[in-house]
Amino acid sequence: MPQFTHLLYIGSILLFGLLFGRFVKIFKFPNVTGYLLAGLLLGPHILGFFSLKIIRDCSIVSEMALAFIAFIIGCEFKRSFFRRLGMTPVVIAFFEAFLAVAIVDIVLIATGHDVAFSIVLGSIAAATAPAATVMIIKQYRAKGQVTDMLMSVVALDDSVALMAFAISVSIAKRMNGNGDLSVAQTIVTPMLEIAYTLIIGAIFGTLMYLLMKSFKKQNNQLIITVSIIFICSALSLFLELSSLLSCMMCGMFFCNISSESDEIVSLLDTCTPPIYVMFFVVSGAQLNIELVLKIGSVGFIYVIGRVVGKLLGARIGAEIMGANKKICRYVGPALIPQAGVAIGLIVAAETAVPEYAEQIRTVVLCATMLYEIVGPIIAKSALKRAGEIREG
Repeated sequence: MPQFTHLLYIGSILLFGLLFGRFVKIFKFPNVTGYLLAGLLLGPHILGFFSLKIIRDCSIVSEMALAFIAFIIGCEFKRSFFRRLGMTPVVIAFFEAFLAVAIVDIVLIATGHDVAFSIVLGSIAAATAPAATVMIIKQYRAKGQVTDMLMSVVALDDSVALMAFAISVSIAKRMNGNGDLSVAQTIVTPMLEIAYTLIIGAIFGTLMYLLMKSFKKQNNQLIITVSIIFICSALSLFLELSSLLSCMMCGMFFCNISSESDEIVSLLDTCTPPIYVMFFVVSGAQLNIELVLKIGSVGFIYVIGRVVGKLLGARIGAEIMGANKKICRYVGPALIPQAGVAIGLIVAAETAVPEYAEQIRTVVLCATMLYEIVGPIIAKSALKRAGEIREG
């Protein structure tokens, strides 16, 4: 009775996620940490309550959750938002991503690791976890300059990460004699892919606006929103483009041509919590704690180098732009979580540089486990010290 089994596990995932989320509140940890711990403990690698097959069957939930989160981030980017923040988030995103990649690359190469392997692994260090960041901001109703800056930096960060990864893989292929792209193509190709992604998002954002003009009831508008987000994400995945960026652009385009974007985001907030809980529980179940014993010096360099790069880069970028002291101090720590995009880049790396696939997968998955459990706690602490969250 597969229907019975799947319904039972879906219900169990939601219930255990909720209970663990409440349990970690005793220690003043964010709900996200509880959801991840629920998946980790009950997943196939520890207690085995959720089998590997069940977790794989629920993988569609990850795409759904990331699509919603990307759209909601995009809806924050109104013209007034950019006028208020200016170029500061762009500069911060560049420096924190660049230094995370550069530090990991340099230390790996300096310690004798293969250059091609080092630059591919290092490029993944740029990515962050928008899902964890958004969940913390929503849970604690964070508001303020640091929160605004963080939302914009996280959104820009993944586009920088995708470009860094594409360029790094192309260089690694050329170094190993597997690449047929010129230097110009190595740089231009990822930029074109990002441009195509943004065009798709803009088209679907416009389509959503046009449909909303014909359907005024909230139920109908919710149906339109969900369908457009899913179709936009699906088309991007089919074309092997970033569904995160396309859904983000969809939200950004929609919020700047429609006066109803705030109401739409509020509608989504009423229906997405179960999807987010499932997403984090399933993500936790995919983390294999035994990998910690296998990462060795490479994993240590990746984990520490990425954190140092994020902290230092965010601080440098903020100070260059003359941002206030709170932004200089607290944006960096809130960028430590890493998950969805990084895991997606593992899959791309396995195809692009298969000779490094196993080692890259081991290191990044282990690092993800550490970042996703510890990162939200650090992010919450940073926002609290900035005075921008309320407990409860």
